[in-house]
Amino acid sequence: QVQLVESGGGLVQAGGSLRLSCAASGRTVSSYAMGWFRQAPGKERDFVAAISWSGGSTYYADSVKGRFTISRDNAKNTVYLQMNSLKPEDTAVYYCALDRSLYGSSRRVTYDYWGQGTQVTVSS
Repeated sequence: QVQLVESGGGLVQAGGSLRLSCAASGRTVSSYAMGWFRQAPGKERDFVAAISWSGGSTYYADSVKGRFTISRDNAKNTVYLQMNSLKPEDTAVYYCALDRSLYGSSRRVTYDYWGQGTQVTVSS
């Protein structure tokens, strides 16, 4: 079993920044791609970003491209999401997830393990 714990969420003004962390335990995640998704109230859980097992490839939703950066530290079994130039529409619960593949995907069905989520609220 893998446990994923997100942290770093909070309340920030529009234009501000936050850095989310996702710490994994129970299994080393260095052989798996990892991803971030988000879910706003009343909406579907949407893809935000993914990173390959080595960190050499990254993928972003169009809505966050150029503002968010996903990275990983396999020695620490941790994945990060740096979020800059935040907008009110970025408000959501953010989830990290472990993908069964090496290279990452925007499809929820390929992710086997999920964290509990961390709330991000961006005020206008």
